[in-house]
Amino acid sequence: MAFLGQAAVAMWWNMAAEHREEFEHWHSHEHFPERMGIPGFLRGSRWSSADGGEGFFVLYELENYETLTSSGYLERLNNPTPWSTKMMPHHQGMVRSQCRLLHSTGGGIGRHALTLRLSPAEGRDAELLAHLSALATSFVSQPGGVAFHVLRTETPQAASTREQQIRGGKDKAADWIVAAAAYDASALDALQRGALGEDIERHGALPGALAGRYQLAYAASAHDLK
Repeated sequence: MAFLGQAAVAMWWNMAAEHREEFEHWHSHEHFPERMGIPGFLRGSRWSSADGGEGFFVLYELENYETLTSSGYLERLNNPTPWSTKMMPHHQGMVRSQCRLLHSTGGGIGRHALTLRLSPAEGRDAELLAHLSALATSFVSQPGGVAFHVLRTETPQAASTREQQIRGGKDKAADWIVAAAAYDASALDALQRGALGEDIERHGALPGALAGRYQLAYAASAHDLK
């Protein structure tokens, strides 16, 4: 997925099986069109857990960092629809990261995705970013590889929103995020075992990086939903 814009909202959560059908209906037919109608929202994509479990990864690509505190976005966050108000409490274990884009290589949207939530060791930010940038170039040129993005969470100074309050006000956030996409899952298998496995610690990452594997469920741009 060639990254659109210079910022993002990256989110992970679980959705219990008994709520999944309604969640996907709401998220596709009300929530996505609502979000894509906000100035600065360029594309949204929803990815479901590759193992068939309850996990989801959702990525909103934004024109710029200022979109995160724009009046249009804050208005929607503080005035959820009745359907959103019903569905928000079912987002379990929410991790919501408001990010700047650090690096992006590749283009298109692949069926398979790998996300890695990680943190740089103290004083090794530049080393880690240089390694990930070089890895991105290598990955997208290999069979199966499509795109490779690096994001860093920079949470804006803003009051808690109504949507956060409905979810219990306990949203967590990642630090750095790698999102890699592929048309062949085996390309991500190799990436996860090798360069984004324990080897990543040699290049400036702290231990404990958290990986997740997903399949594309739905994607739409602002243009698609006009």
